[in-house]
Amino acid sequence: MMSAHNLLEVHHLTTAFDSEVGLLRAVDDVSFTVPRGQCVGIVGESGCGKSVTAMSLVRLLPRPSGQILSGRVLFEGEDILQMKSRRLQEIRGGRIGVIFQEPMRALNPVHRIGDQIAETLMLHRGMNRDAAWLEAINMLHHVRIPDPEARVNEFPHSLSGGMRQRVLIAIALACRPELLIADEPTTALDVTVQQQILTLIREMREEMGSSAVLITHDLGVIAQNCDRVVVMYAGRVVESAGVRELFANPRHAYTKALLASMPRLEYPRKSHLPTIPGHVAPIRHFVPGCRFCQRLERTGATLLHRPPLVEVAPDHVVEACPLCAQI
Repeated sequence: MMSAHNLLEVHHLTTAFDSEVGLLRAVDDVSFTVPRGQCVGIVGESGCGKSVTAMSLVRLLPRPSGQILSGRVLFEGEDILQMKSRRLQEIRGGRIGVIFQEPMRALNPVHRIGDQIAETLMLHRGMNRDAAWLEAINMLHHVRIPDPEARVNEFPHSLSGGMRQRVLIAIALACRPELLIADEPTTALDVTVQQQILTLIREMREEMGSSAVLITHDLGVIAQNCDRVVVMYAGRVVESAGVRELFANPRHAYTKALLASMPRLEYPRKSHLPTIPGHVAPIRHFVPGCRFCQRLERTGATLLHRPPLVEVAPDHVVEACPLCAQI
């Protein structure tokens, strides 16, 4: 039974990709919830399965290699993974908006940006072309693109990276979705534009009352924008908690290492930042047990059996490896 408090519930999601050596699990038994009106951040290094998790939620995996092997993704009580194509099309883009990581790949280079916003409005809100075009201009105004009446006729290549990202936000929010999935929406943007984009997403979410899943590798972004955080490592959730609880009381060694690697004002100029030793193992070499122990080149029983998830405080869950977790 889905809790009325939650808009989205993800239960035991497992996603794999077909390869020459068989199915490789990029997302391995992941579970989390998105409460109504809240923003949940998913954080971790590159290669930890964050983006694959996000695309699995709306079944946008590359085909035919990407496959969802098991799990449930409940949106308002409906399992997205079991929906027929027509129902999925209604939900995706209409009630769930997606901001993709790379705007030049997400936007069609041969269509004007106004046409691309209007297409979403005609498909999901039943507007005629004239009404959709006027609403597209209005959305460009909302995302603070200057001179929207002129910009609506431009093509993606003529816009800056920050402008293209604003167009993606306009498309994602055009239908006033209940859930927004933002997959690293500030990749390759300078810090000033990054802050503008994140502030814009937050303000528009608050205006519409939307929930959000924010994918990032930046804990600073998580601290400023999220209510809850899910820490992923090597395709698994290793810790999840409220943002304040996690920053004040991290329990997993990987979470502690991520927090320690953040720049701090008290560090001397030109000092070396702390780093996490080792690297994320290639997916084909993942061990069945604790994968952070694998990174630290430990040996023994912790590599053989997956640690259970244990609640160490209210709504604070950690993967209970005896060597990596403080229980």
